[in-house]
Amino acid sequence: MTHALITFVESYGLLAVFILMAAESCGIPFPSEVIMPFAGAFAALGHLSLVGVIFAGALGNLVGSLVAYALAARFGEPLLLGPGRWVGLSRSHLDLARRWFDRHGLLAIFIGRLLPAVRTYISFPAGLSGIGLGSFSGLTFAGALPWCALLATAGYILGNNYERISGPIGKAAIVIALLVVVALVVWFIRGRRSSLRRDNTGWK
Repeated sequence: MTHALITFVESYGLLAVFILMAAESCGIPFPSEVIMPFAGAFAALGHLSLVGVIFAGALGNLVGSLVAYALAARFGEPLLLGPGRWVGLSRSHLDLARRWFDRHGLLAIFIGRLLPAVRTYISFPAGLSGIGLGSFSGLTFAGALPWCALLATAGYILGNNYERISGPIGKAAIVIALLVVVALVVWFIRGRRSSLRRDNTGWK
């Protein structure tokens, strides 16, 4: 997959960056940790503009996120729990996402765009939550821009040796994603226990 993504970027430049990053935000697990550093390295060779790479990636994230948001808002759970299963969505994910948005609101969108793995699926619960389109768009772009800038700039600095950072970034992304999942599970369990205690108190 990595070779195919690199070849696509080499052939179509900024358009490829835009398309791939949009696909990632639609729920297709294309790794931005590979796409953006390579595009930055390609810019270092003079084939692309670094600023163009960053904005193409961020705009792709925004467009893909808007598609995911619109699908969730229009079709809701039947789509997410039907075809959504192909990208790993489940009832427990949606329930957890609702609790996340109930507690953190708009901040959940911005933070989600900065977290590996979470960023791929954050738009679906946002669409279900009914958060305003303007706020969603602004926070999505605000979160996507520094993520794309960090990866593209790292690739630009390392030039042809971008592989030196794409590997470590990918490993770090996995670790961060696991920590986020663990934190959310702990938070969910604590919330369930608090709810059960309140229910038991109410029956007394």
